[in-house]
Amino acid sequence: MNGRRSGSHGIVVGIDPDREWHLPLAWAADEAHRRRLPLRLVLAVPSRHDAHHVDDTPGQIALRRAGADLLEAACGWVRDRHPEARVTGELLGGSPAPVLGGAARDARMIVLGSRHLSRTAEFLSAGSLVVPVTAQAHCPVVVVGDAEHISLQPPYVVAGIDGSPTATAALAFAFDEADLRGATLRVVCVWQPPLIMSDGAEEALRAQRALLSEATAGLSEKYPDVRVTREVLTGHPVEELARAAEHALAVVVGRRGRGGYTGMRIGSVVHGLLHRAHCPVITVPTD
Repeated sequence: MNGRRSGSHGIVVGIDPDREWHLPLAWAADEAHRRRLPLRLVLAVPSRHDAHHVDDTPGQIALRRAGADLLEAACGWVRDRHPEARVTGELLGGSPAPVLGGAARDARMIVLGSRHLSRTAEFLSAGSLVVPVTAQAHCPVVVVGDAEHISLQPPYVVAGIDGSPTATAALAFAFDEADLRGATLRVVCVWQPPLIMSDGAEEALRAQRALLSEATAGLSEKYPDVRVTREVLTGHPVEELARAAEHALAVVVGRRGRGGYTGMRIGSVVHGLLHRAHCPVITVPTD
């Protein structure tokens, strides 16, 4: 069954009142339009109290009112962009990371903006979202940090694979994304040479090329209209993938497990791309 036309679960996008929200919302609205899915805008309002006590202080009431006004404006902005959009806004109480993680449970994907924080700032900032939501979400997570590269022709999507189950799931998603957009899919495998080089380099590269062919074979048959290129790059995975995706519509990679709010199970490559890549970064869980 074609996922882009079935299923009641839509796309969730986190609205951050403290930063410019148009870029991630535009990406999410366009994706919902392409996939014919409803769009749910979520804005979290932190409280000084726990979930069992309503915070009705003047300051909190003002925050909720401002949040509701922002959601209304954002929903109107989406309808101006796509008049037929099925869009709703929801104001939820609580810290942004757990609120958005919960909102993503039944979503097809969740879209977030990025502040391009350093790794230390991402972990220590009270408002950090990208790492904890990416680590927790059961669905693909899209992090939009900069404007999408739509001027380069032909447009392309990058998929990074390494033979793992998470990479297999990411590759399937990347094929679907490229098909939706009429874009070329650039499938990349990065080989990082050992510090002490042996005579097995050529054999290792042949194994990587075989991996690329095997991974894409069935999906190329399923998506015959997607033009696919396959490349084995040599170097550091984060740097090479970021360089390959410099002008891409998106880079798609798999992520390992769900590590709660520590963010420690998303993998070093995902971590690096979230801070290094300028195109949207899409991380896909195994299931």
